[in-house]
Amino acid sequence: MMVGMEIEPPKEKCSDPKCPFHGNLSVRGKALEGVVVSDKMARTVTVELERMRWVAKYERYERRTSKYHAHNPPCISAKAGDRVKIMECRRLSKTKSFVVVQKLG
Repeated sequence: MMVGMEIEPPKEKCSDPKCPFHGNLSVRGKALEGVVVSDKMARTVTVELERMRWVAKYERYERRTSKYHAHNPPCISAKAGDRVKIMECRRLSKTKSFVVVQKLG
């Protein structure tokens, strides 16, 4: 189980040094849930998050989306369409500072 989170480690083992369960990557900061929209890059997924924002002028909500690149360890191997939980970690590349820690469905 990860420190501070109620996440069980995956049943598969991997030898990825950037895996938070089997490597030496520590996670901290934000924990977000979203949907994988692309898994075409090597060991990287694009996760889209949707949120509602209040617009005071029109007195209603608008839907906004954000996309994050996250490292996808081989033991989790999330595919497009999967709902995942990602957590913040150290900068892994120019655009990656999140890692997939759990596949929700």
